[in-house]
Amino acid sequence: MKVLMVLTSHDQLGATGEKTGFWLEEFAAPYYVFLDAGAEVVVASPAGGQPPLDPKSDLPDFQTPATDRFKGDSAAQQVLANTVKLNGIRAVDFDAVFYPGGHGPLWDLAESTDSIALIEALERSGKPTAFVCHAPGVLRHVRTADGEPLVKGRRVTGFTNGEEAAVQLTDVVPFLIEDEFKALGGQYEKIADWQPHTIVDGQLVTGQNPASSEGTAEALLKLIA
Repeated sequence: MKVLMVLTSHDQLGATGEKTGFWLEEFAAPYYVFLDAGAEVVVASPAGGQPPLDPKSDLPDFQTPATDRFKGDSAAQQVLANTVKLNGIRAVDFDAVFYPGGHGPLWDLAESTDSIALIEALERSGKPTAFVCHAPGVLRHVRTADGEPLVKGRRVTGFTNGEEAAVQLTDVVPFLIEDEFKALGGQYEKIADWQPHTIVDGQLVTGQNPASSEGTAEALLKLIA
């Protein structure tokens, strides 16, 4: 079992002058779900090397058993510091892909032709794909074989408009996932802000927020099995 994890390389939070990147919990929790299940995990990013960590995700309030485990795991830190370049990845080499969130993916992975092609190749070959929190936003330009938006008619979730408003970034992000999915014809679903919520629609798995990262990874594992 070989799982690809794709992280952002984008570190600028719009024009705010603040930093962004990937969210630590959304990488750490799924990483250990896959590792503990015996999977071989490969981590990629558009630029390769060390991806940018959203500094807010490293604050004490957002630490979990998985982030604590990661901080004591030098092998995992080495994997993260040496991500492979996304443009060298082939869908045929993997059983599934998982995209952690953080705000970064809304800028780079959502527009990346390499990412779009990878997801489309996995979808066409019937392999499961999973996206949590802001990462579902990378699906905005992904199409099915007949040219329709991948999310059209599908049950999906992702970071809500309410959650974006709560972190005061509604006017900073390039698009709002909830609005985008509805515009694309997706059957967008959500529950109360910050509560764990994962949706499985065929081979497509989406999670609403950071609290959904472990459940979304576990759902992906079941599809691989």
